[in-house]
Amino acid sequence: MLKRLTISNYALIDVLDTEFPEHLVIITGDSGAGKSIMLGAISFLLGGKADAATIKDPSRNCVVEAQFDDHIVRRVLTPAGRSRVFIDDEPANLEQVRSLAAQEIDIHSQNSQMLLGDASFRLSVVDSFAGNSELLEQYRAAYNTCTSLKAELEQLQQEIRRREREREYTQFRYDQLLSAGLNAGELEQAEERQKTLANASQIKETLSLAVQALAMGETPVEQQLKEIVRSLQKLSGVYPAAEELALRLESCRIEIKDIADTLDEGQEKIDSSSEALSQLEARIAEIYDLMRRNDASSESELISIRDAYAKELEDTDSLQEEQQSLSQALAKADAECEDLCVRLGASRQKVLEPLSDLLQHAVRELDMPQAQFKVVCEPLPQRGRNGRESVSFLFSSTTSGALQEAAGCASGGEMSRIMLCIKHLLAQKAALPTVIFDEIDTGMSGSLADKIGRKIVEISKNIQVIAITHLPQVAAKGATHYLVYKEYLPEGAYSRIKEIKAGERESEIARMISGSNISAEALAAARVLLSEAN
Repeated sequence: MLKRLTISNYALIDVLDTEFPEHLVIITGDSGAGKSIMLGAISFLLGGKADAATIKDPSRNCVVEAQFDDHIVRRVLTPAGRSRVFIDDEPANLEQVRSLAAQEIDIHSQNSQMLLGDASFRLSVVDSFAGNSELLEQYRAAYNTCTSLKAELEQLQQEIRRREREREYTQFRYDQLLSAGLNAGELEQAEERQKTLANASQIKETLSLAVQALAMGETPVEQQLKEIVRSLQKLSGVYPAAEELALRLESCRIEIKDIADTLDEGQEKIDSSSEALSQLEARIAEIYDLMRRNDASSESELISIRDAYAKELEDTDSLQEEQQSLSQALAKADAECEDLCVRLGASRQKVLEPLSDLLQHAVRELDMPQAQFKVVCEPLPQRGRNGRESVSFLFSSTTSGALQEAAGCASGGEMSRIMLCIKHLLAQKAALPTVIFDEIDTGMSGSLADKIGRKIVEISKNIQVIAITHLPQVAAKGATHYLVYKEYLPEGAYSRIKEIKAGERESEIARMISGSNISAEALAAARVLLSEAN
């Protein structure tokens, strides 16, 4: 329920702060006084377009705030055209505000009759009458699960198809790299080995000469050192320093002998055959060719590519298993969704006849005594977010006329009355929040206006109704009555709103009957209307 509305710096409104009680609230006023401006401010608050042109004083912000039973919603519009919204003083976005607004308030204007042509609205009327909110929520959850699983499965299947198309190529590249038997660091070692084999003759010759000089031949270095050591050892008795020198030379001799042995072993290991060199060069060429083919910079990267191919081949097999599991989950979810869809459809079919009867009776009460009204439900080719049914409202203004879609055959006035009957029905089912009727009675008068007023009163027994009206028959029926008027000041015109107390209502109703020149007859008629309403 809307408890309080505060508007600041919006169009002709500088400041407006109004409290709204329960049940029926009437708002009247001359054309152009600001009733539509107030409604525009509410629409802006609840997510409508932000337009800096609506700001009255461009030096300060426009602020609209509404207090509902459980929430306070505020929207601020800056002179630069930027807006911010808050729910319970916490920053929010427009989607959150619109979602909340759908739960709190329903604005029914003359254009609302276009809802008769909206398939989702017609379906919502049937669901509200059938009490399908919980079942519909369950179905939508199941439908969303199916939709999500279908999308996930399709994406998985596309990936599997892509991999299957590339599998033969991937397998070939993997087998090629696997058969190469690559090892990290192999290329560097091979290239060093290749250099050695390419220069084997020179290396062997150099090593052989060194061995000859150190340990072989007529006067090898190692033998000469051995003789010197012996000579120095003989002098140690007469020349003490010779002992230490002999020891040092002996260490050198042993090291030289070890070097000579290593050189000898090295030359024996040198493979100077052209076949070994050819094999090594072929291996190096093979690795470089694989690097080129796979756009790799090292054999380590080649190994990583090989492992990636292996994982992709393995993953393709696991994706097949995942596809099977996902298909099973989808089949289960689809069965659950279908069960809920069938139950939802059955619930809708069950209420079509009583709903048709109620609406036809209600429409006939509003000066359409021969009207026919029928709600029909047709199956759709496939399930959707709201089930598998399409609802139509069929109407004829005469008992002999052929039933047709109401949105296509009913006049503006007829559609307005049909919508009022639907709102009345939804209010009885507590399926509506606060309802604002914005001059839906335009063009009606006499007994019909009185009937419209009575229908609005009936709606207000279940929910809060704010009726903006030009009809005295409707205005007289509200327990709370506000007047919107213009006040002219030197700095400009301002829209104001005030509550009309019991003693003033007679004059306001009379003004609505006869205009600004209130006659005695108008006052008498106003008294009758107020008396009948009470």
